[in-house]
Amino acid sequence: MAKTSNNVTMFLNIVLVLSLLLILTIAESRLIPGVVVTKTRSEPNCDAVVSVESGDTCFSIRQAFNLTTDFFASLNPNLNCDTLFVGQWLCVDGTAN
Repeated sequence: MAKTSNNVTMFLNIVLVLSLLLILTIAESRLIPGVVVTKTRSEPNCDAVVSVESGDTCFSIRQAFNLTTDFFASLNPNLNCDTLFVGQWLCVDGTAN
């Protein structure tokens, strides 16, 4: 009877250890050793900025620097044109990825 009890205890210990290892692996997001997750989204490279002045709009800045709407938006990805404020820096030249 004692031998059966030892076998069950060892089996349960192994299951417990493997369960903890699985939980830790999932928590660390490393399901497969050696696999590294990288971001595919790259940041724009800004070469020139302009400070927003009173009365400026996204449209007027795009016109002044001869920028398309898509290119201007890619240079300033988190820009909300409805909430521009005086002194805000906007990218007007660079490379957008």
